[in-house]
Amino acid sequence: MVSIVIPTLNEASTIGLTLEHTMGVAGHFEVIVVDGGGGDGTAAIAERYATVLHGRRGRACQMNLGASEARGDILLFLHADTLLPAGAIHAVEKALERPGVVGGRFKVVLDDRRWPYRMIGWFINSRDRLFSGFTGDQAIFVRAEVFRALGGYGDMPLMEDLDFGKRMVRAGKVVRLPLKVTTSARRWQKNGVLKTILLMWLLRLLFVLRCPPSRLKRLYGDAR
Repeated sequence: MVSIVIPTLNEASTIGLTLEHTMGVAGHFEVIVVDGGGGDGTAAIAERYATVLHGRRGRACQMNLGASEARGDILLFLHADTLLPAGAIHAVEKALERPGVVGGRFKVVLDDRRWPYRMIGWFINSRDRLFSGFTGDQAIFVRAEVFRALGGYGDMPLMEDLDFGKRMVRAGKVVRLPLKVTTSARRWQKNGVLKTILLMWLLRLLFVLRCPPSRLKRLYGDAR
């Protein structure tokens, strides 16, 4: 079984749509929402569809909490503003039938179909293809036993997805599925396309240069 883990923080405007869509995906799975607080009613909405846990704020620790309560032998980490394709569960299960495969991610498309956002999706997928630096927006999935062996997500305020992806690659073969998840373009819409792209690349560069995640988090917050 696949356990879908969704960390949330003030996602009342998106979580209902995401969960309703997720429930329409084919396959055998459970959904666990881990809410970090915020008081906007996200948890109450999520309870209509899924098991809801309450944890310390921080995407990494929220996902770790959800994974600790998951019953599935496969974990799929989904952002609250991201929609799975209809065949996602079957595709994940099929991929993990292959010997040596420990996990993977999807390709991505943004929900705004205007050309700047189509280009952003293209660049994200191209960067992933060339450098395998995949992110949480791509709905990372992994064998539960491998996730636990790796110690889960690192307790860091930012870049936990890049960090875990690097460690998962070292644990075995990691695949990129041809199916695309649809994620929200709101980050680029709110802060501007060019500014957001430059900020994301700067943060990734500083992460590679081993800048402490706490400093990256401050830079990310100050620039928004």
